[in-house]
Amino acid sequence: MVIFPLEKTRNIGIMAHIDAGKTTTTERVLYYTGKTYKIGEVHDGTAVMDWMPQEQERGITITSAATTCFWKDHRINIIDTPGHVDFTIEVERALRVLDGTVAVFDAVSGVEPQSETVWRQANKYDVPRIAFINKMDRVGANFIASVNSMIERLDANPVPVQIPIGSEENFRGPIDLIRMKAYYFDDETLGAKFVEDEIPEEYMEQAKEYRDKMLEALSDIDDEIMEKYLAGQDVPEALIREALRKGTVSLKHTPVLCGAAFKNKGVQMLLDAIVFFLPSPLDVPPVKGIAVDGTMAEREAADKEPFSALAFKVMTDPYVGQLTFIRVYSGVLSAGSYTYNSTKRSKERISRLLRMHSNKREEIKDVRAGDIAAVVGLKHTLTGDTLCDEENPIILESMEFPDPVISVAVEPKTKADQEKLSISLIKLAQEDPSFKVSYDEETAQTIISGMGELHLEIIVDRLMREFKVGANVGKPQVAYKETIKTKAKAEGKYIRQTGGRGQYGHVYLEIEPFTHGSGFEFVNKIVGGAIPREYISAVEKGIKEALETGVLAGYPVVDIRVTLYDGSYHEVDSSEIAFKIAGSMGFKEAAKKARPVLLEPVMTVEVVTPEEYMGDVIGDLNARRGKIQTMEKRGKAQVISAVVPLSEMFGYATDLRSKTQGRATYTMQFSRYEDVPRNISEAIISKIKGV
Repeated sequence: MVIFPLEKTRNIGIMAHIDAGKTTTTERVLYYTGKTYKIGEVHDGTAVMDWMPQEQERGITITSAATTCFWKDHRINIIDTPGHVDFTIEVERALRVLDGTVAVFDAVSGVEPQSETVWRQANKYDVPRIAFINKMDRVGANFIASVNSMIERLDANPVPVQIPIGSEENFRGPIDLIRMKAYYFDDETLGAKFVEDEIPEEYMEQAKEYRDKMLEALSDIDDEIMEKYLAGQDVPEALIREALRKGTVSLKHTPVLCGAAFKNKGVQMLLDAIVFFLPSPLDVPPVKGIAVDGTMAEREAADKEPFSALAFKVMTDPYVGQLTFIRVYSGVLSAGSYTYNSTKRSKERISRLLRMHSNKREEIKDVRAGDIAAVVGLKHTLTGDTLCDEENPIILESMEFPDPVISVAVEPKTKADQEKLSISLIKLAQEDPSFKVSYDEETAQTIISGMGELHLEIIVDRLMREFKVGANVGKPQVAYKETIKTKAKAEGKYIRQTGGRGQYGHVYLEIEPFTHGSGFEFVNKIVGGAIPREYISAVEKGIKEALETGVLAGYPVVDIRVTLYDGSYHEVDSSEIAFKIAGSMGFKEAAKKARPVLLEPVMTVEVVTPEEYMGDVIGDLNARRGKIQTMEKRGKAQVISAVVPLSEMFGYATDLRSKTQGRATYTMQFSRYEDVPRNISEAIISKIKGV
């Protein structure tokens, strides 16, 4: 195996809005670097990077596929990420371990909503990027407008290093502003052959104008360029490339290229740009972490340093079992050796190391600093865990994952599916940290929660296909509760006289509302032995059982204090069971008089929306019985905070996207329980009682 020097290694991602052509671009990259001999197409379902059946059917990318290719003596590790908002977690975890990224934009739409989201995520992790304006052959393609949308919407500093020759069906190829040459692509060889030629006469003026703009931008970075540019001298190619690289790595600007991946135009120049402008593992700052003694430590990207790596993805492979994808930051790890998981504080054995090509694999002997590879045989390692040298432990900064926003109940169809369901859900939860599984005691159902309706739909689909589990999926349910509003007294009397020994239990209870969130309190005020001590706990037990099914709609009763203040007993007939029943009867009687009400879970919702949709978003939240708390400006967006009942939030993700053209995002978390308004409460009660 050839060991590539670190300065000739690139770890990059390809990120964009859904349908901007990320996967198509990656497929072309693999074709031209000689990884594949036939170009796969997303719309035929033959794309190499989209290997899951769900991806091929829907023509979308769900998981980040990792692959390695070679171009001009450089090794490029590529991660193709999804663009759909439900799968942002995949993008986030890929960006955490990359050194640079290619942002793909659609030449017709320019910057789209999900492009904004992934751009913000790249800002969060300080990832240098280059932009590729794709689909120049589409009707309505406009290179200049797309570049301007990067300035307006992303607050970016784009520097075009190419301009297109023609657009729409007349798009012939790009003009390179660094070399001042035009490139034409040969359709017969699927664009593998291209001709370098002089710039056509009609584009010369525009090319000069944009070259001047590029040199002007680079003058801020390199004094030598500034001197030559101001003196009207020729600026050498090597100097321009060096300045572009410096500016890209230091996040000062974003070089912009153009092409049409589907028509095989401009992809080789994109590969050149990846090699020329994006950083190697040596160009990015050393990774920081926390040492055992709690101090900050860092690891240089070098083989001689102690081993450190971050696990950024776990997936189940039908042939080799669990695969853990790792990004090595320092040191060397060999197959067959041991490593230390500092997050879980456990030793792990590395049985095999694989270099991945989407879903095909090649076995390798060791991984070195700057590598991305898959490990087989890790038992305890999950996404975000650090693997390191046991002698020099370090915990690298892990990833933060958002809380799920939607839940549905799943039930196995048969007894055989029961066990398979729980094993499969555990495996899926290990693979995807944004997917949570819980068991609801109240409804006796398994509840799965995720980032959106599409997310859960794919998970249920995978359960049935990959894990062959038969399951019924319910509609999302809300767990209501009941409480009381006033004090009330009642008598509970249970007397049964049959032949032989009878039953006798008699209590007087007082119930009152208790502080919010305090549950249930039982107070015993019996004096003078009106009820013998051994029967008191039986009364409490009876009341507790009655609390489980409230008098209104059978929901659990909370925040209540019950006082037992009097009663009577029979020397012979009284028993524990009689007092238990008397306690339960007395409580139900008192609860009916104490103005019982239904409580519902209320969520705190935060919506980030562009200003022009603010009215629609607020109107919609009000219609959902929401109470707006605050509104503030954040950058170019408005942030609206509100509290909204959970029952009104189902389907909100889809509604919000359609109201804002997909440009708004929201987060939701549980806040507290509140009274249900009377008219809604009546509707719920009559539905349950079947009236």
